[in-house]
Amino acid sequence: MAVPRVARLRADALRAEITRHDALYHVDARPVISDRAYDRLQRELADLEAAHPELATPDSPTRRVGGAPTKRFAPAAHEPPMLSLDNTYSAEEVRAWDERCRKLLPGADFRYVVELKIDGVAVSLTYERGVLVRGATRGDGARGDDITNNIRTIRSLPLRLAGRDLPDRLEVRGEMFLSREAFAAVNRAQEDEGEEPFANPRNSAAGTLKLQDPAAVAARRLDGYIHTLASADGRAWPSHAAALESFGTLGLPVNPHRLLTRTLDEALAFCARWENQREDLPYDIDGMVLKIDDLEHQRRLGATAKSPRYAIAFKFPTPQATTRLREITVQVGRTGVLTPVANLEPVPLGGSTIARATLHNEDEVHRLDARAGDTVRIEKGGEVIPKVVEVVTARRPAGTKPFRMPLHCPACGEPAARARDEVAWRCDNPECPAQVKHRITHFCRRGAMAIDHVGEALVDQLVEARLVRTPADLYTLTGPALAALDRMADKSAENVLAAIAASRRRPLAALVFALGIRHVGVRSAELLAGKFATLDLLMKASAADLEAIHEIGPEVAAAIRAFFRQAPVRAMVARLKTAGVNMKRLEEEEPVSDAFAGKTFVFTGEMETMTRREAEALVRSMGGAAAGAVSPKTTHVVAGPGAGTKLNRARALGLTILDEAAFRKLAGVS
Repeated sequence: MAVPRVARLRADALRAEITRHDALYHVDARPVISDRAYDRLQRELADLEAAHPELATPDSPTRRVGGAPTKRFAPAAHEPPMLSLDNTYSAEEVRAWDERCRKLLPGADFRYVVELKIDGVAVSLTYERGVLVRGATRGDGARGDDITNNIRTIRSLPLRLAGRDLPDRLEVRGEMFLSREAFAAVNRAQEDEGEEPFANPRNSAAGTLKLQDPAAVAARRLDGYIHTLASADGRAWPSHAAALESFGTLGLPVNPHRLLTRTLDEALAFCARWENQREDLPYDIDGMVLKIDDLEHQRRLGATAKSPRYAIAFKFPTPQATTRLREITVQVGRTGVLTPVANLEPVPLGGSTIARATLHNEDEVHRLDARAGDTVRIEKGGEVIPKVVEVVTARRPAGTKPFRMPLHCPACGEPAARARDEVAWRCDNPECPAQVKHRITHFCRRGAMAIDHVGEALVDQLVEARLVRTPADLYTLTGPALAALDRMADKSAENVLAAIAASRRRPLAALVFALGIRHVGVRSAELLAGKFATLDLLMKASAADLEAIHEIGPEVAAAIRAFFRQAPVRAMVARLKTAGVNMKRLEEEEPVSDAFAGKTFVFTGEMETMTRREAEALVRSMGGAAAGAVSPKTTHVVAGPGAGTKLNRARALGLTILDEAAFRKLAGVS
């Protein structure tokens, strides 16, 4: 049945109106309607497209969060390649770059475009006849991942270009990032879920673009700016500055903070201005980018194997601040490690106010000779908790005393000691309340037992109320007991209990990781679960059994055996078993054949037809082992484009080296 003309016209009008509001909100930062009114427009368009599927277009705003989760990303080739910029750290080095360009193009009349260097993730966007058809990561420069569905969720990027004079095909490059506000929200969500916070906005943006679920990407509120023309069919621009101006009229977001100038002195002054004003921005920058403006000049200057000659990144120094160290306190971690922390006079740094900085360990405190009362320089350097990089001893007040690690745990009062050949001091009391809280939080993490809604705040209450002392106690919690806690309504208690119940069917590898065995991370847990079909078999394993596993050495084997020899641990495992927690490999984890029994594979370089995780899972499903490093225990190395040191080591050891096609043939995968 034909779509009524009124419906078609209304859908067209709604798409245009929503696109206009997206640009006003996300690009121009001047919204003119409320969130509720915007949502009404979205709902009306979604209802129209549901009633008349023929109205749904590839560039519809409803597609921004509509993609289904994917199992893997397809490869995306880059032509021309996505090169990285050479870095420079001084005005003198920038002038040397300019001289090199002038020697290559003697007599050329240069103009320069200077732009902010946003600390984000590089992507490539391709539009055909004005419609976004591909978004891709940089990867190795020649090939990245096709992340089109994730790119569609970024509301500052148009799904359809504006105007009439559009290139037949346009490829542009840009930087995707998280604003400081969005980054803070992401980390709050991480902590609420019991996950580790991201180290910095760039790491968070990179991790977000690799998520397999576009809806999860959309929730992170990524943003982006376009900064480079890669290629255009049917349209030409004389200069970089002209292309950027035109991009704005096409609806592409272009950073307004840029300068076109004929003099290098003015360009460098612009850099100095933004070095001083960068904290005024709502996002992080780590320098400036200078480019020769004329596109013909760019073409003639060309590129090295890694970087264009016509552009240079002028990096800023890592942000530092000077403040007073009030006192050094010691915090206790999940495994009992005591970590000294500098408590500081609050000082602004990197867009936030810093009151604490890590001192890492006793040796680092002594190397710095940090003392309470000292004036110190701190550096953010991408860390969530900044670090002390220097003590200004010339400003040290009289009477300060060298720091000494406590001989007793500050959380429980039990003796603390530094083991031989280690830098860490430890509290060996398994009932230490600080350790208990960290162990429970770790047990509930998404990569472990994935018990949603149980974060640090709730764990603090559970431990302090003596409702939980070990992970096994989680499975004895009741609705009334939870509902009696602060900020826990009946519905919240039901959600927690449902998440705990669901965790009973987690894979064996997840349980092994959740137990918190020293030196056993996610990968080691997967290796152990692949070797031992049940937790009982792992608990009984000898050192020789454990060390026979690739990547499990004597130190890790000793830690595993010591962990399971503890009577409280064995009692807790028995209670978990009684509570119905899965203690064996699930059916879907079992090998389907033994074709790779006794073989260990290492994957290096880019994979084209499957992800590395999928390839490793295939090896395990055939009875083999997948390792992350090449060693004499390795039997096969699968090398793809971009393979480096692992491939060289495999050759030196005389190992069997396969490409991806040969691996698939060996595995019997068509």
